Amino acid sequence: MVAKQKNKKGIGTRFLDFVEVVGNKLPHPMMLFFILAALVLVLSLVLSAINVSVEHPVSGEEVEVINLLNADGIRDIFTKAVDNFVNFAPLGVVLVAMLGVGVADKTGLISSTLKKLILGAPDKLVTVVVILAGILSNVAADAGYVVVIPLGAIVFAAKGRHPIAGLAAAFAGVSGGFSANLVPSMLDPMLAGFTQDAILSSGLVEEYTVTATANLYFMMASTVLITIVGTLVTEKIVEPRLGKYSGDHEEKFDPLTEQENKALKSALIGLAIFVIGLLVMLVPQNGIMRGEEGAIITAMTPFMNSMIPLIALMFLLPALFYGRKAGTIKSNHDVANYMGQSMADMGGYIALAFAASQFVAYFEWSQIGSVISISGANFLQWIGLDAWPIPLILAFILVCAIINIFIGSATAKWGIMAPVFVPMLYLLGTDPEVVQLAYRIGDSTTNIISPLLPYFAFIIAFAQKYEKNLGIGTLVSTMLPYSIAFTISWMILLTVWLLLGIPVGF
Repeated sequence: MVAKQKNKKGIGTRFLDFVEVVGNKLPHPMMLFFILAALVLVLSLVLSAINVSVEHPVSGEEVEVINLLNADGIRDIFTKAVDNFVNFAPLGVVLVAMLGVGVADKTGLISSTLKKLILGAPDKLVTVVVILAGILSNVAADAGYVVVIPLGAIVFAAKGRHPIAGLAAAFAGVSGGFSANLVPSMLDPMLAGFTQDAILSSGLVEEYTVTATANLYFMMASTVLITIVGTLVTEKIVEPRLGKYSGDHEEKFDPLTEQENKALKSALIGLAIFVIGLLVMLVPQNGIMRGEEGAIITAMTPFMNSMIPLIALMFLLPALFYGRKAGTIKSNHDVANYMGQSMADMGGYIALAFAASQFVAYFEWSQIGSVISISGANFLQWIGLDAWPIPLILAFILVCAIINIFIGSATAKWGIMAPVFVPMLYLLGTDPEVVQLAYRIGDSTTNIISPLLPYFAFIIAFAQKYEKNLGIGTLVSTMLPYSIAFTISWMILLTVWLLLGIPVGF
C-alpha cells in the first residue's frame, strides 16, 4: 500500500482508503477465475437438485441447470481441460497479434514513435498531443504507462508548465481513454473472444462472429472525443487548480538521436509496403482478400478472418525496417528472440487464460449462464425496461464503471460479466458488439480514480518527484474531473450514435 498524506483525511479520501483495503483483499484475477469455476461446480449441484429451469425464448424448450459434480461431469472436467484451454477464443488471437506488436516494442519503434509525437509537438498543442499519444499507446498494451505518462510530466515541466498537469493529462489518455484508438489494439481481440463465446454458449444463436474490429468505428470517434474533452479538462480545470509549479525539480529530456530519426523514416517504408500489399489484395474486384460477390467487410470474408495476422504484420514490417536502421536488429536471431520475449511477457496472460477457459466452459456446461440471462431478461421485460434500450445500456455502463474500481483487469471482468450480460441484453434487442462497447466505456472511465489499478502506485511514486507529499487522495482528486467528464461525454456520444443507427464497427 502506498504512503498516504498525514493530514486529516476527508470523507472522499477515507472512502478511497476503504476501496483500496477491500480491493486489496480480492484474489489475483487468475485465482479469482479458479474460485469462480469451483463456485459454478457447487451451484450446478445445488441448483440442479432443486430443479431450477427456465423456458428458452427461441426454441420454447426447458433450460435446466446441469449438475457437473456427478460422474459424467467430473470426467468432463478432467478429460476436456486441455481442449477448454486450447480452444479458448481470446488466447490464440492475442498471442498471434503479439508476435508483431512485441517486436515493435522490443526494437524501440513504439517508444521512439511516442517520443517523436510528444517532443515534436508545438507549445499550443502539447496537451492535445500528450493525451492523443496516451490513447494511441494502448496498441502495445501497457506501454503508455511506462513511456507516455513520465514523458507527459517531463514535457510540461520543460515548457514551464506544471508537471503534475502533464502527468494527469497523459494518465487520462493512457488509462481513461484505454478503449479508444484509431486502429485495433490488443484489447480488441481479447474482449471479442469473450463476447463471441458468451453469445454462442447461450444457445440463442447457432453462429455468430465478433471480430477484432467490432467496435472500431465508435472507438475512432472516441479518440477524437477523449482528446478534446481531456484537453479542455486539463487546461480549464486541472492546470488552473494546480497553479504555478513551485517545486525545485528540473527536467531535461534528450530528443531523438539522428539514428532514431532515420530509423523512424525507415519504418515508414515498412508501413508503406504493408499498406500497398493490402490494397493489392483488396482493391481489385477479384482481390484474394475479398469474399463472395466482391464483399470486403462482411463477417466471413478472407479479409475479416485474417484481421489478427494482418494486425501482427502491420506492426512487424515497420519494426523490421526500424530495427535494422536503429541497430536493434542485427540478424534474424534478434527477431526470433524478440518474438520469444514477447511470448514470455504474456506468461501471466496465458496462465489467466487457462483459469478463465475452465470457468467459461463450466459456465456453459452447467447452463447457469443461460438460466440467469433468460431470467434477468424476463425480469427486465416485466418491469418495462426492455422498452428503454438506451437507458438500459447507459445503466450497464455505470455498473461496469463501479465494478472497475474494485477489479482492475479488463479481461478478467469481461470474462465474468460477458456470459451473463451479453445474452441477457441480446434477448432485449441489444447486439453483443454494443454490449461489449458499453462495457469498454465503463471499464475505461474509472481506471484513473481506482487505487487498485496495477500502475497506480507507480504513478504516485513518479508524481512524488515533483510533489513530495502527493498521495492517493491528491492524485484521485486531480483525476476525478477527467473521470466524470469522460463518462458523461462518452454516454452522450453513445446515445447519439445509437439513435442515428450508426454501426459501431465492422
